[in-house]
Amino acid sequence: MGTLSGQKVFITGSGGGMGRSHAVLMAERGADIIVHDIKTEGAAETAELVRAKGRKAEVIVRDVREIKAFQSDIRAAVDKLGGIDVLVNNAGVGGKRLAIEDIDEAVYDQMFDVQVKGAFFAMQAVLPAMKSKRSGRVVNISSIYAMGGNVNASHYAAAKSAISGFTKSWARELAPFNIKVNAVAPGFIVTEMTMGSNTPANIAERSKRMPLGRFVEPIEISYAVAWLASPETDMMTGQVISPNSGETIVGY
Repeated sequence: MGTLSGQKVFITGSGGGMGRSHAVLMAERGADIIVHDIKTEGAAETAELVRAKGRKAEVIVRDVREIKAFQSDIRAAVDKLGGIDVLVNNAGVGGKRLAIEDIDEAVYDQMFDVQVKGAFFAMQAVLPAMKSKRSGRVVNISSIYAMGGNVNASHYAAAKSAISGFTKSWARELAPFNIKVNAVAPGFIVTEMTMGSNTPANIAERSKRMPLGRFVEPIEISYAVAWLASPETDMMTGQVISPNSGETIVGY
């Protein structure tokens, strides 16, 4: 088990779901957490769970699309916590199983603004602190849809593919600063967000295609995130790993 003792971690979209799971596990392993979400109540609840583990928590409540304010909030929280070691770009929105013809400009813009633009400018906000100490780790949350595509989710798959592209490019650009950048591409997880994009019948049918016989649990994605944030992965950068029950198997 990788230790995160004394590490300072910023997790976007950590007011619930996978993001909360990441925050709690990383706090258990010794990290202080900057919790972020668009929902005040969710962010506060996650922060209390982190503090219950004996770790410090700072809270940011902000729409990631408010770029200038979001970056200002990040810098203020980093200052309060005394630095930053790890960024987890987790914030996202569901694809809602929309066909190409049903994706209007507002839906398209929201998908790319939250998933892609939000991740980019969160990275930009923490980068000076990481560069100044020549150390840092970034874990981006991609998706199996970026690996194999999916029907009725082209905007989601494209946004997550951009996250994978950021991962590989940032890894090359930031290697001279000892900043490692990797990604986790989760398989299907039953969360509030995925339930909003799938029917019970669709979920039941999908479960039959899982080689390992079940859906991935949020904690199993968190294990991968925490591992990539730990010293155990000092020689990994630019990689995308995918806990997905074998649903998508591709070669790289």
